[in-house]
Amino acid sequence: MRFVSCRHRGQPVAALADGDTLIPLRGVTELGAATPSAVLADPDLDAGAAFPRAEAQPRPVIPSPGKIICVGLNYRAHLEETGRDDSSYPVLFTKFATSLVADGDPILLPPESDQVDWEGEIAVVIGTPARRVTEQRALDHVAGYTIANDVSMRDFQHRSHQWLQGKTWDSSNPLGPELVTPDEVPPFAEMQMTVTYDDLVVQSTTADLMIFGVAELISTISTFTTLLPGDVILTGTPGGVGARREPPLFLQDGRKIRVEVSGLGVLENPLVSEASA
Repeated sequence: MRFVSCRHRGQPVAALADGDTLIPLRGVTELGAATPSAVLADPDLDAGAAFPRAEAQPRPVIPSPGKIICVGLNYRAHLEETGRDDSSYPVLFTKFATSLVADGDPILLPPESDQVDWEGEIAVVIGTPARRVTEQRALDHVAGYTIANDVSMRDFQHRSHQWLQGKTWDSSNPLGPELVTPDEVPPFAEMQMTVTYDDLVVQSTTADLMIFGVAELISTISTFTTLLPGDVILTGTPGGVGARREPPLFLQDGRKIRVEVSGLGVLENPLVSEASA
């Protein structure tokens, strides 16, 4: 099944996506903590309140995650283009929910940075509490998958050994458009991700090329923190980021960035200077 968070006639709604029709979940305003796996498996739908998708205003698919945990350097090609050493433990950092925007929303380019970069990623949404889970049981805790763009302000990211200040600018990180339950997700070897900057393909990979797979990531993260329904894990980006191109290429006002993942959909956003927004 596929689910969205949106607004309809000004009201927040969580809905089942049935083609071009959205069917609200009764009494639920957004996907996240209120929609653990048990709710999504047998949603209480208000069929009489269904409306066309065209009438919806998208929101980040998980608008208010308790945690956003991101994985760095999780594809060999990206690790190599950065010149960093291999590691037996994933690089982890966090984002704040205020950084999230929806499919179709503008990504705001801040006046303080002139090195705004793309990072297409596959995101995992947690569906049941997970603490110290084994890799063998980790996928049982997944509510579904969606698409993310870990937009990064490189000049701020590299001001220190910690990446936080370059990774979580307000209104910069698209997440969506749908939450797709695991039964509808293709095998990772067939999950093709393609990132396009205007008409230029800048990233391309399949999800099976992750260094640390989803099960290992959930097991590793749940060792030190309890993952809860609605928490989001961004699983890393492949090679092809703008900062490592020759010459470097960064996001510019008036253009657009698109992340497409087979089985998950398309996440496309215009780029808008914050000064002119």
